[in-house]
Amino acid sequence: MLRNLKLTDVFVLDIETVPCADGHDNMDEMLKLLWQHKCESLRREKGWNLNLHDIDKMPEHLQDTALFEQAGIYAEFGRIICISVGHFLFDKEEEQWRFRVKSFAGHDEVQLLREFSALLFRKPEYLLCAHNGKEFDFPYIARRLLINGLMLPPQLDLAGKKPWEIRHLDTMEMWKFGDRKAPTSLNLLAAVFKIPTPKDDISGADVARVYYEEQNLPRIVTYCQKDIITTARLLLKFRGDEPFGDEAVVYADQPAPMMVLRAS
Repeated sequence: MLRNLKLTDVFVLDIETVPCADGHDNMDEMLKLLWQHKCESLRREKGWNLNLHDIDKMPEHLQDTALFEQAGIYAEFGRIICISVGHFLFDKEEEQWRFRVKSFAGHDEVQLLREFSALLFRKPEYLLCAHNGKEFDFPYIARRLLINGLMLPPQLDLAGKKPWEIRHLDTMEMWKFGDRKAPTSLNLLAAVFKIPTPKDDISGADVARVYYEEQNLPRIVTYCQKDIITTARLLLKFRGDEPFGDEAVVYADQPAPMMVLRAS
């Protein structure tokens, strides 16, 4: 039961990812060939089959170069540029929850993964929580750790574990209550529970453009931080608790809120 959950032993997280290169033509040649195979599968999912349709009439949005904009959501063709992590602190004097936020962000994926992984190794008893974390954030991080030759921390080393031994928390899954309906976005749940809407500056579709074209990593970090704050507030709502206010958010390593925590 969520009421029995020890909130101070939970890491709430979110990741931001981008394609592995700044354009389809700049991909590694072998990956480019394998991306073509991936695109064939994506086109079939969208109802386009080369065996049934004329390739010369293929819509522009289904071509390999256009579909490459989606490459960031696949760990094999993307990479992580930001992981934001938050954890709960109970202020005994004020008798209220506070939420401490830290981001690992930069152009060097190996370094940010190493630093994030070190945090998990130091806190092996902590649970991980994210919105759609079980289908995206958690496996994506694990795959990128292995691709970069890094060890899996205890929370992500799931080989041989039974489903009930995996203690990840996923607010999207919680909201399903066993239902198999379509996923419910964090924005929609935030609106339903009257939680300030997250990520009001950019959307997930903008991240690659902001990173590669605008080269504005700090903007992406802020976007990512808003997501974990909203997820943490939603988790409190699910427990029947009142969410913390903006004044209760503490940003690591700096005095001013909503500034970038770390960007290289």
